[in-house]
Amino acid sequence: MTDWPHAPPHRLTEAGTYMVTAGTYKKTHLLASPERLDFFVDLLLSCAKEFNWNLHAWAILSNHYHFVASSAGEPANLKTMLSKLHTLSARKFNRQDQAEGRKVWFQYFDTHVTFLPSYYARLKYVHQNPVHHGVALRAENYRWCSAGWFDRTADAVFRKTIQGFGTDRIRVLDGFEPVAVATE
Repeated sequence: MTDWPHAPPHRLTEAGTYMVTAGTYKKTHLLASPERLDFFVDLLLSCAKEFNWNLHAWAILSNHYHFVASSAGEPANLKTMLSKLHTLSARKFNRQDQAEGRKVWFQYFDTHVTFLPSYYARLKYVHQNPVHHGVALRAENYRWCSAGWFDRTADAVFRKTIQGFGTDRIRVLDGFEPVAVATE
C-alpha cells in the first residue's frame, strides 16, 4: 500500500490503545471560550462512548486537542468517531460565527501505542499539555483536560509512575500555539 503523500496515514487495523492529535484549520483559535471548550469536551466524551472508545487522557485547547483511548472492538471506527466529532463541532461553531461552510478541522494524526513505557509517557504528555503550552500553571486546574480527573481517581502508585516518566523521547506533532482561555 502506498500512502497518500499529503495526508497522515491511518492504519487502524489492530485493537488497542491509540493517541490522537487534531488541530483546527490554519491553527485558528476556534475553541477560545469556556462555552466552546465545555461543548467540545462533552461531545468528545459522548462520541467516545457511542463508538466504544475508552478515554484514558484528553486535553482540549483553543486550536487543537490530544487524547489517548483504547478500543477493545473495532479500531477502524475511530475514523467515523472523529468524523462525527469534527462534523458536529464544525456545524455548531460555524452557526455561532455565521460562517456556514467554513473549514474548521484540518487533519488528525493517530499513533497505535504498543509499548507500555510509551503509553505512560503519552498519558503524561496529554495530561500536561496545558502546562506545556503555557495556558495553565497546573494541569489539574485546567478543566478541559483529564489531569484533574486522573489526580482524583487514579491509584496513588499509578499516578506516581506516570509522573516519573519523561516525555522528551516521544514524537508528537504539536506545533500549536493555543491561547489561554479566561474562566469565570
